[in-house]
Amino acid sequence: MNTLLLPARLRLPYRAELRAARAATARRDWRVAFAHLERAHVLGQRWAWPHTQVHLLMLAHGWRTRNARELVGQLPRVVFGFLGSLVGRVPTGNTGGTNMPAEQKMAIPADLQALLDGAA
Repeated sequence: MNTLLLPARLRLPYRAELRAARAATARRDWRVAFAHLERAHVLGQRWAWPHTQVHLLMLAHGWRTRNARELVGQLPRVVFGFLGSLVGRVPTGNTGGTNMPAEQKMAIPADLQALLDGAA
């Protein structure tokens, strides 16, 4: 399995979540923007580049919202998320924000699970 790049079947839904996050950010709807970043995280966390990309976007979100906890918490997640994806050690379903422990497994929403089931 390629651990760097998102499988083709996940690219459109992943990008749709990123577009929705950008649109919400443009409206300054921070809660909705972050919720879309969390969904993108769940879709991309098994692959190093999309996983890292989402953590960088969460870091930027923390900067925009002046959320010091998110800023500080995303820094190690950028590095360790990349490495964890490369070696296949990521907590399934974790949404990636600092409101959750980095190693906590979480239930995956049914619509995202359906997409992930065919992505391996």
